Amino acid sequence: MGLKDRSLSDVCEELKEIIGKILSGQHTSFQLETMAEVSGIKVDEDNTVCQKGKSAAMKIVNLLQKMDVSKIKDKYLPCQGRLWHEWCKTNKAQYHLKGHIEKEKCEKQQELKRIRQKQCDASFSELIKLFIESLSSLPLEDKEYFLKWLQILLDSLSTDDLSSILQEYDEKWSEVLDLKKKRGKSDQLIKKQTELEKISAKLQSATFGLEHIFREIGQIYEAHKSLKKQTKQKETDWSKYPELAAELMIAGHPMELMDGDAGHVPLTWISSLLDEVINKLGDKRIFVLSVLGLQSSGKSTMLNAMFGLQFAVSAGRCTKGAFMQLVKVSEEMKMKDFKFDYVLVVDTEGLRALELASNATLHHDNELATFVIGLGNMTLINIFGENPADMQDVLQIVVQAIMRMKKVKLSPSCVFVHQNVTDIGAAEKNMDGKRRLQEKLDEMAKLAAKEEVYDAECFNEIIAFDVQKDVKYFAQLWEGSPPMAPPNPGYSESIQDLKNFILSKASQSAGTTLSKFKSNIKDLWEALLKENFIFSFKNTLEIAVYRKLEVQYGNWTWALRSNMLTVENQLYNRIENGKLEKVDPSYLFKEMSKTYEEVKKDMKEYFDDDRDKEILAQWRGRFDIKIKEFHDEQVRGVKRKLDEVILQKNACKKLDEKKAEFEKMLLQKSKELAQQLRDKAKDEEELKKHFNGVWSGWVTELTGDIKPIKDIDLEDEKISILNELCNEWALIDDSKSSKSYKTISTTGSYFKYVTLNKHEELCDKSQQSQDDKRANKKIKGQEGWRTCFLFSIFRSGSTKQEEGLLKPSEKLSYEEQQLITSLINDVKQQSIDIIESKPVATRGYSQTYLQEVAKNVKEKVTEFENTRKYALKKEFTVDLLLYVLEMAGSKLLESHNEFKTKNDAVTFVESKKIQYYNIFRSFCKGHSSAVVLGELICEKLKDSTVEAVCNKTAIDLAGEMRCNSPAFKGSRLNLEKHVLKSLAEKEDFDSYIRYIRHPRKQAKIFIREEVKKYIFTEHKAKALNVLKKNVDDIKKLVIQALFTATERVKTQRGDIDMWLKEFSSLVKENDELTFDTICCQNFSDINKFDFLKEEIEKGLEPIIQDLRRLSLDKMQKFRLKPDQILIDQLCKCCWVKCPFCAAVCTNTLEDHSPEDHSVPFHRSTAVTGRHYRNTDEMSIEFCTTKVASDLRFHLHSDSDESIPYKQYRTGGPKYANWRIDHDESKLAYWKWFVCRFQKQLEDHYELKFKGRGEIPSEWETHSKEEAIKSLDEMCEVANTTQLQPC
Repeated sequence: MGLKDRSLSDVCEELKEIIGKILSGQHTSFQLETMAEVSGIKVDEDNTVCQKGKSAAMKIVNLLQKMDVSKIKDKYLPCQGRLWHEWCKTNKAQYHLKGHIEKEKCEKQQELKRIRQKQCDASFSELIKLFIESLSSLPLEDKEYFLKWLQILLDSLSTDDLSSILQEYDEKWSEVLDLKKKRGKSDQLIKKQTELEKISAKLQSATFGLEHIFREIGQIYEAHKSLKKQTKQKETDWSKYPELAAELMIAGHPMELMDGDAGHVPLTWISSLLDEVINKLGDKRIFVLSVLGLQSSGKSTMLNAMFGLQFAVSAGRCTKGAFMQLVKVSEEMKMKDFKFDYVLVVDTEGLRALELASNATLHHDNELATFVIGLGNMTLINIFGENPADMQDVLQIVVQAIMRMKKVKLSPSCVFVHQNVTDIGAAEKNMDGKRRLQEKLDEMAKLAAKEEVYDAECFNEIIAFDVQKDVKYFAQLWEGSPPMAPPNPGYSESIQDLKNFILSKASQSAGTTLSKFKSNIKDLWEALLKENFIFSFKNTLEIAVYRKLEVQYGNWTWALRSNMLTVENQLYNRIENGKLEKVDPSYLFKEMSKTYEEVKKDMKEYFDDDRDKEILAQWRGRFDIKIKEFHDEQVRGVKRKLDEVILQKNACKKLDEKKAEFEKMLLQKSKELAQQLRDKAKDEEELKKHFNGVWSGWVTELTGDIKPIKDIDLEDEKISILNELCNEWALIDDSKSSKSYKTISTTGSYFKYVTLNKHEELCDKSQQSQDDKRANKKIKGQEGWRTCFLFSIFRSGSTKQEEGLLKPSEKLSYEEQQLITSLINDVKQQSIDIIESKPVATRGYSQTYLQEVAKNVKEKVTEFENTRKYALKKEFTVDLLLYVLEMAGSKLLESHNEFKTKNDAVTFVESKKIQYYNIFRSFCKGHSSAVVLGELICEKLKDSTVEAVCNKTAIDLAGEMRCNSPAFKGSRLNLEKHVLKSLAEKEDFDSYIRYIRHPRKQAKIFIREEVKKYIFTEHKAKALNVLKKNVDDIKKLVIQALFTATERVKTQRGDIDMWLKEFSSLVKENDELTFDTICCQNFSDINKFDFLKEEIEKGLEPIIQDLRRLSLDKMQKFRLKPDQILIDQLCKCCWVKCPFCAAVCTNTLEDHSPEDHSVPFHRSTAVTGRHYRNTDEMSIEFCTTKVASDLRFHLHSDSDESIPYKQYRTGGPKYANWRIDHDESKLAYWKWFVCRFQKQLEDHYELKFKGRGEIPSEWETHSKEEAIKSLDEMCEVANTTQLQPC
């Protein structure tokens, strides 16, 4: 057709005419695919690889041909439909328990198991077998074609059905909207809405694609793994599914992260999938880019265009749930300072989805937004068009989600993308749009701040946001209206600009790791399930890193402590040897400096080089301060102890001078007596008789002018004090004879100590009976706040006592019981502090010490009564006084005996009797002065070497156990686990009660038992080798001192005085031994120093042999004890108790603020005697169950005010600092304990496991072995990291 000199209209007309003729004539239609049959035309479908993939896909499609699309999923994918939805519903119901919540929870968990069993039974349909077979057998390239073909063929299967259903849905939706506008036709509206629901369900059934097959695989895996099912013959191995999926994900295939139909994240499947990705790639760094926006706003199209992804946008389907896809960063880009290896893109379903319009869209949208923003390092907020109403809905959800992230210390960033903007080049209009967006964001921030209880006035206070840079405008995708409209080139330009902007921002980020991403998924989803995101969110990776840091902290503090113990030991010996009169702190700091610098270097390396250094950074400053505080505290503590030793030494100075005089006189008298009897006394008996005959006279002669220190009679002292403070002899005698006061700190009920009337004792029984009836009547009729108050405290109006026994209904409230327990514990600790502050060891006992203790008891009881609406009986004060005085008295007696041993002249002289008898006997036998002096030196060395060896062995063994004993080498949590294991193995109820009431005391007992077991049974040979090594070291020191002293005296031709001075100086040189001065006056005739040396070596040999055979029990008699060293190290931690179940915080740091208190071993509240108000029914629930339930609790026993357990942190300071995580009551340990000791618990607390406190039958199935195993499992969850050796 010629065009020259012809107008456009003429050409158009002629073209129309030609086309019309062609179309009106006869012709055959054909498919474009048939062109492949024309010779010379090549198509990729002819490739062998492509054909293999297509034939594998056709096997599956042929299976589905001629089937109603809406029936396919029910027949071939049964695990993901009704069963999976029921499982999700039941799982979510665990967070809304009411009534008997433990029983209800057991039922829910059994139901979850039943559903999983049904899924297992329905697994492995023909479709799944074919799919897995193809995935397992095809090479990677064939596999890619197989998946692409399958996706295309499945889309074509469902396209027609989906189109008709969507049209039907749209028509019905329009009818519903019209009826809503008209009002007053509620029946018709309900009918139409029901029809709409049915169409919606049909739409969901008819939606069928590749993602549903992967979802089925995930459910088969989850069901089998949760029940630990073995793969049967003829079935594919389900345990290999994550590996197959991981290969596809690495190859760039999108994987479903959140099931959009069920609104649930299959955590087990996702975790295993990502574990396999990590196994194959390593724990690579990734940058997580997520997208959020309204439905059908072009999110998936944008991501596909930007990164060449494969998110589903065809077949008339919108994205449901969330999908993730890995995009590898090229080597070229890595060279531009990118710190990550992959970009992980998360695509999500639209907010305000049409399919969800009939149910809880707002809650679902908030959940999705929180999840996606929490996961992303950057989130694209996609806004379609410029409609302010649409924008407001999205912004409100986004701002609230970002605020939640801020409150749980996550730091996302966001970029706003305006798509489908008519004129993206109009600068003034865009500036105005940005201004309006900023205003809207600030407005939403204020609204969200009120809802989330957060102080924020504008959006920039929540997140770093620059409205000029972080807002992008997009042209619309099509130029005109589809389907005939061409693509808009401006869209591609906008995509490229946005991609460059994202990458420039990403280059400034370190991203995250795959393992951290996996952990974030779990943390975010579990917090969302609990519906109170801020209270429920826990960063498990952060917790694991902190646990590992706690172990390192233990290693660092142990390095400082063990070094300080060595320094303390040396300085102690220096003081005893008279070489040090004042401890200079600067010397201590100097001695510690090398170890302290090494610790600081280790800390720097740990915080700088650890793989989790980004997480560790938040604690670095705090732990630097903690280590410095620990170091300084060690220095202060040792100075304090050594100052006390110097004080004692100075207090004994006069006696020490006297002691030297005593020894000189005893030596002289022994020598003179021996000379008198040399030829008269022949046998041992006669020698003893003569010596004993004069000994008493010598003692009197030497100490006659010195006033002896008397023993203290504690019983007389206590009687005198009790007589002065409370003249209640009948009560005192009863308490002492029954020994009831001994159990006051562990008794199960204090009701017997309480009187309702503060000014008079309980009235007579008959009157009380009437009062009881009246009180009960009032309670039933809800009359009178006073009566209600009494009942809230005493659970029953009855105050009746018969033959000293309480009725089951007569109980204090749990809170009042705890207050009295705290009073006893506080008074006990105050009494210990008073006694320990007194200088008993340096100045002796004074009666005022016990008087001060007793007076404090009386004052504290009175103060307590003034704060309560009831009084404590005299029996309570008497029992408490007897209990405290006995404990304080034993400590005073121990210190006084120590004082007497060091300061009483008679005691000292009497202690030397055997030593001087041996000297006397040697002189009688005609031994030379050298032999006698040798014996005397060996005798003095004997005690000194034993003490030196035992102290050094104590330090070494403590270090050995700290590094090698399973109970001692980890964190505080590890110690707690072993304490609980030990209690279970013993099955002793009294030990359990001691642990529940006094956990620190039980921990100390456990440490002592473990040390004893380690030293005397499990590692006895190793412990003895440590002892022998220290004996050999001491022997070398003494032998070297003998040799050097003898050689120097021989060289300088010195006398015995010089030899003694040289030897004494050399022995004390390294501050390892103490050695008292010996008067040389009686040994002036010694001049054969080699002979003296040989005699000492000869006498030293049996001492060394005795030391080698020394019982390790001896260590308990000396200053340093391995168990006490470990107690000081391991028990200086947090001991705060859970406000609900009294489980102890397991943080290794004593003051770990601002970190929350936490413990994985929460327990049934029945363990501590908690019960329901006004009943004797035990409360058996775990607080970890309660915090996820819909129950409420009373803040005070005398108050009706209550708050939901889900918001327990709002209950005040004692609740606010605790992190109590919902753990589904997985810990079998305390369930076993309650069942094992049911009768003992009932008797101890005088309560019953009945009514609401009935024990669920499931609890009785746990064995002791399962209970102990559950401790290990909970610790693994809590740590999720390997403990490092010290």
